[in-house]
Parts: sequence; C-alpha cells; structure tokens
Amino acid sequence: MEKTMSPRCGRCETKECRDGKDCFSQAGNHKQLYQDSQIAELHRAASTIEGRYYGKKTRLGEIILFAKELGYLKIGLAFCIGLSEEAKVIDEILSRHFEVVSVCCKVCGIDKKDFDLHQISPENYEVMCNPAGQAQLLNNAKTQFNVLCGLCVGHDAIFAKVSEAPVTTLIAKDRVLAHNPAAAIYCQYIRKRFNESI
Repeated sequence: MEKTMSPRCGRCETKECRDGKDCFSQAGNHKQLYQDSQIAELHRAASTIEGRYYGKKTRLGEIILFAKELGYLKIGLAFCIGLSEEAKVIDEILSRHFEVVSVCCKVCGIDKKDFDLHQISPENYEVMCNPAGQAQLLNNAKTQFNVLCGLCVGHDAIFAKVSEAPVTTLIAKDRVLAHNPAAAIYCQYIRKRFNESI
C-alpha cells in the first residue's frame, strides 16, 4: 500500500515548489485533474487574468475580466441581507457587463424553528439563512458564474456545494473586522486572542 503524506505547506520555510520541486511526487496525478474540460477552461481563464493584470486590477475588476474571458453572459450574485447596500452597488457594476440575477440570504422566509436551528435571540422570530435555496434559484436561472457577497461561514460552503455554476467570493463576511478577515492575521492585538480559548 502506498504511503500518503499529509501536506503541511503552511509550515514550510522554503516553498521549493515555486522552483519546480514535487515534494509529494503527485505532479503527474495532479496534471490529470486539468484534463477535465471544465477545470481546464476555468484554469486557462484564471491564469490569463493573473498574467495580464497581476497587481493592476481589484478583485471586482478581476471577476468582471474573468467572466468576460470565459464568455459568460449571466452572473449570479448571492448576498447576505446585512450587505444589501454593498450588493446593490455590486449589482449595478456587474450589470454594466452582464445579466445579473441576485438572491438575498433570507429568500423564501423560512423560520429557523422549522429546522430547530440556534437563534441569535430566542425570544424573537428569526428567519434562517437559505444558502441552498439561493444556489438552487441561481441554478434554475441558469447562471454561468456565481459571486458571493458576505455569506456566513458555513453558509458559503453549502452554497458552493449546491451551486451548479462555478463560485467565487467577492466579500468574505467578518462582522467584527468590517468584512476584512485578513486583519485578524495582520494585527498582533487581534492575533493574540487566538492564544486564548475560543
């Protein structure tokens, strides 16, 4: 039986893969993954945008260019109700280039109690987030590429699992850090909190 290694690239100090080293002897197997026509098409477009616009375009700009590179005409926007204002601006910008189908996280108004879900305020009526429904509505609309705007941790995973179209994230929700989750890594004062019990 072939012994498999668990990658720990995050702890590697040298990153010799950048120079062509195949630490796990898997390059041949991984090349096969790109034989899939859909993956190959996405990968070609992503590499094209990276190569042409490296350090020159915002993420929103890159999303527009990526979708155009692939010839997409219909884009899905799945957003959190808490980022409705941002979603409106994103919708307006994307609509200059594509047909945009947008879906709010509270779509269909399903009660959390229907699934015995934990509530923020148990004394209040709370509608659940519906990422599977968001994805299904975009599937039904035949979107070709879906953009996430502030879906909760876990809800984004559900959306990606149900979505038939490829998914990218424009805004990652972080209610504490103004939707800039990387700040937890860059700020030593916040980073120290992770030494404590969560």
